[in-house]
Amino acid sequence: MASSTPAPAPAPVSTPTLPRLLKALIVSSVGVAASHLVLSDTLYLSFAAQASAALGAGGGYSSDQAFTSALVNTFLLMPLVLWSGMRITGERRVGPMVVVGTVGWVAAVGHGVDVLDSGPGAILPLGSLALVVGAAALASLVRRSRT
Repeated sequence: MASSTPAPAPAPVSTPTLPRLLKALIVSSVGVAASHLVLSDTLYLSFAAQASAALGAGGGYSSDQAFTSALVNTFLLMPLVLWSGMRITGERRVGPMVVVGTVGWVAAVGHGVDVLDSGPGAILPLGSLALVVGAAALASLVRRSRT
């Protein structure tokens, strides 16, 4: 009589370390660039709202609302770009990368937001941006084995 238990599924083939690291470097660079663009553009709206309020413009979109939306949008964009970018490239188990990249981005923005306040077109310190990209890429190599 034949056994009715299904055969075990084959173990998923994981991407070798170097290609996964290169994918993660590209995806985290795109995440930092996109988040920085959203942050700087919405902060620019905050400056415009401050200027119009100082010139006596009526109510509307306040500078506090613009500043808050800048932070919220950039903090939501980073994990979305990291997760979707790695999934599009065919990678799985990207949780550590998303967590490290998002926390690193929040820390970099908290450390350098004063630089962005100096005026339109300002860029966060390149060292902190490179650190976020590198840390997120290295975190992509953390994978739990299935046992």
